[in-house]
Amino acid sequence: MNKFQLPNNSQMNNPEFVFGVATSSYQIEGGVNEGGRTPSIWDTFCKVPGKVDKGDHGDVACDHYHLWQQDIEMIQGLGVDAYRLSIAWPRIVPQEGLVNPEGLAFYEQIIDECHARGLKVYVTLYHWDLPQYLEDKGGWLNRDTAYKFAEYAKVVSEHFGNKIDVYTTLNEPFVSAFLGYRWGNHAPGIVGEREGFLASHHLMLAHGLAMPILRANAPLAKHGIVFNASPAYPEQEKDQLAADYAAAENHHWFIDPVLKGEYPQIVLERILDKAPMILEGDMAIISAPVDYIGINYYSRDVVRFDENGDIEKVAIEGAEHTHIGWEIYPQGLTDLLVRLNERHENLPPIYITENGAAGNDECVSGQVNDEQRVRYFQTHLEALDNAINAGVAVKGYFAWSLMDNFEWAFGYEQRFGIVHVDYQTQQRTLKQSAIAYRNMLLERAEENK
Repeated sequence: MNKFQLPNNSQMNNPEFVFGVATSSYQIEGGVNEGGRTPSIWDTFCKVPGKVDKGDHGDVACDHYHLWQQDIEMIQGLGVDAYRLSIAWPRIVPQEGLVNPEGLAFYEQIIDECHARGLKVYVTLYHWDLPQYLEDKGGWLNRDTAYKFAEYAKVVSEHFGNKIDVYTTLNEPFVSAFLGYRWGNHAPGIVGEREGFLASHHLMLAHGLAMPILRANAPLAKHGIVFNASPAYPEQEKDQLAADYAAAENHHWFIDPVLKGEYPQIVLERILDKAPMILEGDMAIISAPVDYIGINYYSRDVVRFDENGDIEKVAIEGAEHTHIGWEIYPQGLTDLLVRLNERHENLPPIYITENGAAGNDECVSGQVNDEQRVRYFQTHLEALDNAINAGVAVKGYFAWSLMDNFEWAFGYEQRFGIVHVDYQTQQRTLKQSAIAYRNMLLERAEENK
């Protein structure tokens, strides 16, 4: 398939619908000791034996810190409308009370280059690389970190203002809180139920505190937050309660405070003494109005209760899976969006800010035939169109990821990119999925002339 086919009369054919690609700072930049940057929790975590596959780290990654110009040119060549990136907090505020002009200048040149090439810029302020000096004071377990985030958001938005088209406060607070402070799979590697839920509340508070600051400093930009979400399905009919709880903890715990000003009761009742301390006024801060929410979708969860009454995920035999074992289930994207639309009367416009698949991709004679990923994108674009036709207001779609990169605890083994990266030479090679994406977008542009 040399291009993706959008359904006839799809709203995605409208030039107002945004197509893009996405990355994040620690996953691609490298240059960890350059430009005034200080360590993040991921620099520290990667040095702990056994925490990251093969002892991998982001010291060089895709060397985007030095190769950003060619990368932006490559993005323009794909024909996308927008580039979603994140800013590294430790590049901007390398120590408390200090703003690093070199860090601001690094991102300014990227933003200016994107705009010069006709690309909109979607910036995430926090994609998991918390400054280590804040972790030393408790990180997201310390309520003060939420206020430090608001100060950081002020620095960025005062400097860039409306030059950034779309601001995102947090990417996937579920992952930051639960993988980082509850289960310990991610930096900083803390394990504890109470800790995970406490971190989640402080992350949501950070989002809420930043929103009025961002609006004041960039009134013409859009402002919101990005959630990962996997719709939950019961293995059997008797497991419906397990599915309800899984969805509540997986994404409603993070989305409801923003859109409803409350945490889901089903979760509060289950965690009881492990619930976070919520101060008076917190929920009003967290539920500040947003212009959009981003949804990152990869797969679904099929669940049941195990013998201890805990939620257990069930693998579906006979289903197609990606190289890393994630079930390919495009219908889940439709179901997720329709369910959110039914749950929230005031659901703001949605961007699919990440969607993609990891493959065992090899570059052979200058080509990468990622046939499964091509099918993955095609079927998920169709599923997205079905959600739009069911009445969900979706305004854009971003492929994850622009290029193979550092995949957190999995190091460099997982290749999510539509562009192949040879980490020895830093050679970028468009995979078939990138070519199909580009051809679809070029055709759409031609039709919209």
